[in-house]
Amino acid sequence: MNVGACAVAVRRGAGLMRELPRGVIQVVGSDRTRWLNSMITNDVSSLAVGPANSGRYAALLSPKGRIIADLQVLERGDAYWLDIDAAAVACVLETLGRYIIADDVELVDRSADFDRLGLEGPTLFELVRELASGLEILEPDACTDVDLGGSAMTVARFGWSGEAALQFFTPAGTGAELADRLFEAGTAAGLVEASGEVLETLRIEAGIPRFGAELDESVLPAEAGLDRAISIDKGCYLGQEVVERMRSQGQASHRLVGLVAAGEESFVPGETLSSGGKSVGEVTSACRSEGIGPIALAFVRRAFAEPGSRLEATGRDVSVASLPFVAGSPPRREP
Repeated sequence: MNVGACAVAVRRGAGLMRELPRGVIQVVGSDRTRWLNSMITNDVSSLAVGPANSGRYAALLSPKGRIIADLQVLERGDAYWLDIDAAAVACVLETLGRYIIADDVELVDRSADFDRLGLEGPTLFELVRELASGLEILEPDACTDVDLGGSAMTVARFGWSGEAALQFFTPAGTGAELADRLFEAGTAAGLVEASGEVLETLRIEAGIPRFGAELDESVLPAEAGLDRAISIDKGCYLGQEVVERMRSQGQASHRLVGLVAAGEESFVPGETLSSGGKSVGEVTSACRSEGIGPIALAFVRRAFAEPGSRLEATGRDVSVASLPFVAGSPPRREP
């Protein structure tokens, strides 16, 4: 099955992603809540263990309001887990470590403690029902501990396809066994194995920015559309003054948009976008969607960011498109 066909199969059923390139930083200590709240963009003070409100999407910014990393915060009772792209772990540890002064806070890199698997698609709750009960009540971004097929692990509800998604934090060395259990349970629900390339296609179709592609220290949260990562009333945090100034002004000089091509030639990350011979943006991620053809994510100047705007990329016509390219399907929960 090619990449495009596999992406379609995930959107119709479910896909299992093995060995996800994610890392986990654990935050412990009696000052962890106050301290973490002063570091990241979203409010963690109201999080509580349980299936409804135990996780939150957030970002770590530089003092200039630029994105160092985006992250999922998971409430673990006596600690927080920060789930981030594996490539961002060292930088996040170094950045956060500089701000531990007289605080009872410790940062621990626990990335090697887990095998990471993702399950995304509208039938995922059907295929896990017989392995672990209650996962269907898990709210977006929240996490819970489960016994799944005889193994204890943590499961969180977030992903990158725009579909219903579960992330599995299973003890290191047990990921292959978990994958076998999931495939045994998931055949009837349309489970397929999805590579990293398939997940990247699903992510681009969903219009979700990724660390290292759309998100880095050259980008402001407002440019990347990270509204749900930001609390507007929790008080000060790194970069908060810049974020608030941009929110009050209601303007960002560049915006993340979708692109579609007039022909069959694929986009290339780093490709310059122009209008009237002048550079107005750059492609950041690209793929070929089975139902649409060549598509891309890009940052373009605000004046050219409206859907339907015509641009040029390497001498060919392209158009700005609304995001997401493909809307996720509601999860199926019926017996």
